Amino acid sequence: MKKSLFILLFAFFFVFSCRKSDSYGTLTGARTVAEQNSNDDAAIKKYMEEHYFNGQGLVKSYSGTGALPADFPRLSEHKSTKLPSGVIIVMREGAQPAEGKGKTIGDTDIIRLMSKTSVFTSGKGKEGKITYNMKADFENTIEGSGVPKVDPYYYYVKKDILEKNKRTRAYYEIKGFQEGVRYFKSCEIGDEENYNLQGVIMVPSRAAYGRNDHFTQQYTDASFVFNFQVYKTTPRPEDQE
Repeated sequence: MKKSLFILLFAFFFVFSCRKSDSYGTLTGARTVAEQNSNDDAAIKKYMEEHYFNGQGLVKSYSGTGALPADFPRLSEHKSTKLPSGVIIVMREGAQPAEGKGKTIGDTDIIRLMSKTSVFTSGKGKEGKITYNMKADFENTIEGSGVPKVDPYYYYVKKDILEKNKRTRAYYEIKGFQEGVRYFKSCEIGDEENYNLQGVIMVPSRAAYGRNDHFTQQYTDASFVFNFQVYKTTPRPEDQE
């Protein structure tokens, strides 16, 4: 009896999760790359209007039921930088390493990253306006392990993995994240320290995986929101390149 009940519950959650994931694709998609790029930019702008940093820098959704407190302005109200690739960087004031304390992040460094990274697709909703559909988190160490992720593959993939799988770097790495994170400095703190997230890097699909072949086709035409803190960065030994 208990075994049958377990099977029924498993089936229920499986069907529910499938339905939930199906809702990810309910938007009217773009037919051309140019349309996709335009949709992504508009959706990112909308996302920034509807989200803000909480006291520890974690991005939260604005309910829209009233004005936000002065201490929690919308992401769109923070100073931001837009790169030629379409990537948008928002640094939290007061959350960056003190002068002389931070460390520059090298192109091939091993980084320790505390993050909550969200994914969404953009398109037209029921009223024909550009909007976005959120997907399950790409990565979430904050509400998961509680410790930084070491050496994430989307920043740098080791040569032996590329050779073994006969893939290019673009199959794993997210160029927009690589570009954006180098505007920040590592905090050089221990894994046991509580997080105080440094900001966000918003990566439109064209600076992520776009429509190219990648490690999972789940993220085709998907944009990424990296909400993070670089705890530490160290040079990569030659035998780990």
